[in-house]
Amino acid sequence: MGYMSITKAIIPVAGWGTRRLPITKAIEKCMLPIGNRPLVDYVVQDCLAAGINEIFFVVGEDSDQLENYYRSNIKLIDYLKRNGKEDMLPLIAPLAGVKLHFVVQPGYGKYGTAVPVALVADQIPDDESVVVLMGDDFVYTEDGSSETARLIAAAGDNSAMLGVEVPREAVSRYGVIETDLNNHFVQIVEKPTSEEAPSNLINVSKYVLNPEAMTAIRTYAATERTEEYYITDPINDYVSTGGIVVVVPAEGQYLDGGSVEGWLHANNVVIGSSK
Repeated sequence: MGYMSITKAIIPVAGWGTRRLPITKAIEKCMLPIGNRPLVDYVVQDCLAAGINEIFFVVGEDSDQLENYYRSNIKLIDYLKRNGKEDMLPLIAPLAGVKLHFVVQPGYGKYGTAVPVALVADQIPDDESVVVLMGDDFVYTEDGSSETARLIAAAGDNSAMLGVEVPREAVSRYGVIETDLNNHFVQIVEKPTSEEAPSNLINVSKYVLNPEAMTAIRTYAATERTEEYYITDPINDYVSTGGIVVVVPAEGQYLDGGSVEGWLHANNVVIGSSK
């Protein structure tokens, strides 16, 4: 089979972030600061370290903050130069060597984790796998190594899913990953008791999806249903027809900006380790 090397990533960031209201009324959830950088930039930098050179952000209809962050700001550049602050110019430079797309997800209509991926699917060549990473959480490695690179390496021609270890007593809050003896995905068990849980690895919606898995997502998202479109449904379909999803335990620390507590913890970890 032999797919081409993976160079593209899809990062869905279109949600309202209702768990973080009222601040998300004015600040896009993915733009909430972790230290002096927006949360989503930790996801982006991990992608760049893995050789990704094309990123598709799936944004809400009124999103402009994300695009403003990554584009060049002529007035700010001029201000820094006029005021002898040229040493700060690298902090605001656009990303080098990477092409960014901003795909708008309509506010009305289909919703759920499969929908933004399906919106971009037609822009991914049929012979390429793609990385899919949600834009409101990330895995932080103090040594700067890339969790995305490990995911890509483990996938090969198959698909792959990142698993994050949590304490046994915490599994009931998450979708827990069941694997076979080869560390291949079997199913996700939603919010099991600690006794019933097949493992202590949880799904955090970070994937490598090969062309067959992307086809399953595209087909699923084209169906008509009234409820949420979960990306795990077509992944289950892909596995049921013989597809392989390699489960890769994360080596770094999983940080989530979706709750105030998670956001505060993420700041403490990142700022604490940079001292």
